[in-house]
Amino acid sequence: MSGGWDPHAGILAGPVGGRAKATAIYPEVEAVAGLVVVHRASGFTGTVLRMARDGLVEVRGRTGLDKAFAARPGAFAVEGRPVTLIRPRRRPPAAPAITASGSLSVGPAPAKVARASRILVEGVHDAELVERVWGDDLRVEGVVVERLDGVDHLREVVARFAPGPGRRLGILVDHLVQGSKEARVAVAVRDPHVLVTGTPYVDVWEAVKPSVLGIERWPDIPRGTDWKTGVCQALGADHPRELWRRILASVRSYADLQPPLVGAVEQLIDFVTEPAFGG
Repeated sequence: MSGGWDPHAGILAGPVGGRAKATAIYPEVEAVAGLVVVHRASGFTGTVLRMARDGLVEVRGRTGLDKAFAARPGAFAVEGRPVTLIRPRRRPPAAPAITASGSLSVGPAPAKVARASRILVEGVHDAELVERVWGDDLRVEGVVVERLDGVDHLREVVARFAPGPGRRLGILVDHLVQGSKEARVAVAVRDPHVLVTGTPYVDVWEAVKPSVLGIERWPDIPRGTDWKTGVCQALGADHPRELWRRILASVRSYADLQPPLVGAVEQLIDFVTEPAFGG
């Protein structure tokens, strides 16, 4: 044989049974509690209880018998595949989920039975925006939001609702400024069980921060021109419905809204969910 025999060459060369070889052959699997394993040498089958500091893996068999085995490379099989069990890695605790309104999420939960108390908003866009940001909170609290489609008939709506203890009514309106029609209506429906809040904006669109749409400020629309129509013309939108879809899709949380709207809605939610008056 040319070159002579080299005892360090061939299949016996290298770290047989060593860490590098074992890792290449046997994939590592974390020995998490509940993992179903088979100890290959003995055939003992069960679920992992824990991996002790000395490297022994404690396994509970199908009959309730507990055994401990050394976590040698390839000593166990998981789903029929030889593996090397390793200590479970420490993971940082998951950050608590936050809703769009900034509240701590309670996770997936069925909506509560609706309270007798209600929140009324002027129109469909107001309702959609409130749902987008506060929907999770409202479902957890069992609060229903209903549309007014304008405030001209608010007094009749309030009278039909018949507010009282355990039956509160919160009302969100636009353009709630001194001397406005909305301010006069708010005075006309004054009641201990009715709260009217609002914003100084002509329309709920304006309560969305303009930066959300990538503009510096909302356009100034001259008196006598329908505000939404004027905004669409100024921003190059074909129709209010098209622009509203863009606006709503751009809102991710309360941080995308102007503070007066955030404060007004949260005041209403607190009002209709106050324990002493809960419905």
